[in-house]
Amino acid sequence: MNIAITPRRLLYVGLLGIVAVLITGYAGANSVPASKAGDGSAGISGYAVTNIHYTLDSGVPTTVTGLTFTLTPPLASGGAARVSVDNGATWLAAGACSGTATITCSFTASVTSLSTLRVVAAQ
Repeated sequence: MNIAITPRRLLYVGLLGIVAVLITGYAGANSVPASKAGDGSAGISGYAVTNIHYTLDSGVPTTVTGLTFTLTPPLASGGAARVSVDNGATWLAAGACSGTATITCSFTASVTSLSTLRVVAAQ
């Protein structure tokens, strides 16, 4: 059986060749950046909260206007501490406390509304 080579068949073969070259060139142009993956573990230790001091309003001694305490070990750079004075029912605003070893919090609350100090800290 002889297959006749016609201009139409030559055109099809030529187009297939061009498509094959383009696909190969496109696939060769893909690049994937280097990446890393891994697995590890480390112990989680806690913080010690000591030297707790509430600041009373000088004009209204039944009102607390702030709180300071010592956190050991100190917060690492970028760490955060959040504080609740009612056992976690509500939390002081994220920016209400500052410091790394001595934490100072500014807020206003009635002395009778304070129940349990709760501090959550993370590096």
